[in-house]
Amino acid sequence: MKGYSIEQFPEQSARSRIVEANISLKDAINIAHYLRGMTLSAAKKAVELGIEKKKPVKYFRYLDSVSHRTGTGPGRYPVRALKIFKKALDNAEANAEFKNLDLEKLVVRHLAATKGQMLKRYAPKAYGRAGGLDRDLVNIEVVVEEVKD
Repeated sequence: MKGYSIEQFPEQSARSRIVEANISLKDAINIAHYLRGMTLSAAKKAVELGIEKKKPVKYFRYLDSVSHRTGTGPGRYPVRALKIFKKALDNAEANAEFKNLDLEKLVVRHLAATKGQMLKRYAPKAYGRAGGLDRDLVNIEVVVEEVKD
């Protein structure tokens, strides 16, 4: 399907996309790595705990000046990005429910955060000059699959 980074979708699967979300690309990549492979219910619970700042998202990349969290390792609470991922997971769950898949057996098979369009802005500086103020938008794609026992 156009726009997804994978070619073949599993037979018993549901998918969702969020295009051009205004969140940090580095946070999104770490969240996607953290949630990939979890069951859908565990992923939603992890996102909720991250939004409430009870359990941090474990970071594996972009670790410069990322604090160590007790029992987790390097991690943060990227609340704004987690809210977008919550939307994507809820959308995938609704699509799975529409396809009559068993919601208890859903596993996050594919979760990717990729660079989207760049917003180019200009910030005024002293003496009439202007500096660039670029912002990368993020595309998120989720594929959940129903696994057999």
